Amino acid sequence: MKHILLSALMLFTFSAFSEAAAKQPVMNITDIKGVTHQITGTEQGFHIKGLEGKIVFLEFFGHRCPPCLASIPHLIDLQKKYKNKLAVISIEVQGLNNAQLQQFAKEKGMNYIVVADEKAGNFTNYISQRAQWRGSIPFMVALDKKGNVQFVQAGMLPESSLEELIRQLDAIK
Repeated sequence: MKHILLSALMLFTFSAFSEAAAKQPVMNITDIKGVTHQITGTEQGFHIKGLEGKIVFLEFFGHRCPPCLASIPHLIDLQKKYKNKLAVISIEVQGLNNAQLQQFAKEKGMNYIVVADEKAGNFTNYISQRAQWRGSIPFMVALDKKGNVQFVQAGMLPESSLEELIRQLDAIK
């Protein structure tokens, strides 16, 4: 009887562990406006609560990075032009704290979701592991409307290339 109970307990423990291992992580990032965005990892990308049905450009950038600074006006223009289709999320990874980043974003006129790395929780590490990101910036991950990663790019893209990417991602059914 002991062996049966022990075997049942071990089987239950193993199945609970396997189930937990199979679950995708749930992470939170908080933007400079104090809004928390819940992100759930999926097999093909990630789901961002509240941004369902939108193309997402997730960009890691730095406040001292010339290509990153050059891309800000492009992202502002794209967010204005495609506000119903596109959500831009930029995570600053060169050390600005939340208050400093609020001021930086205000000065630059950033009209999209901006997050200080200190408020990104373990999401930055998650992207590093999943996308093999080694810290080069700017670094972009583009998701289709279903939250599937369709494009990963280290380095700046011209606005025309980003518009073409939006067009392609919008066509995915």
